[in-house]
Amino acid sequence: MSRAVLSLGSNLGDRLRYLRLAVEGFAEELVAASPVYETAPWGVTDQPDFLNAVLIVESPDVDEWGWLRRAQALEQQAERIREQRWGPRTLDVDVVAVDEVRSDHPDLVLPHPGTPNRATVLIPWLALDPEAHLPGHGRVADLLAALPESDRDDVRRRDDLTLH
Repeated sequence: MSRAVLSLGSNLGDRLRYLRLAVEGFAEELVAASPVYETAPWGVTDQPDFLNAVLIVESPDVDEWGWLRRAQALEQQAERIREQRWGPRTLDVDVVAVDEVRSDHPDLVLPHPGTPNRATVLIPWLALDPEAHLPGHGRVADLLAALPESDRDDVRRRDDLTLH
């Protein structure tokens, strides 16, 4: 059995439709989907705001590489173009964590780098699992509490938007 945490983001086109595309793509393995959040861009800041969410998926037949391949296929289906690191995108599906797997492979670093410092991932994840922990880093609640208040305040829950 493999359980993965996936982070979704979109800031181009019909953002909610792209997040829903990812939810539909993982529907058979979906354990839980977080609420939708709107966040300011990170890294490259002169771009539209993002919609973000987190999914928890589970399957006896999919390992970390399988989750990555599925995520990349959904990004391709959304016609994602990779022109600029941290740039705008139709759909971003990151494999945040898979069980306790640790990987330094250049194509799949686990847990996903930067996660301990990204309220855009930690807040939706905690909405699904208040006891969540990030392998090698500790409790997600503690990681979030260590971030500056401004980082947490920039993640705004959008109860008017749903993934289902």
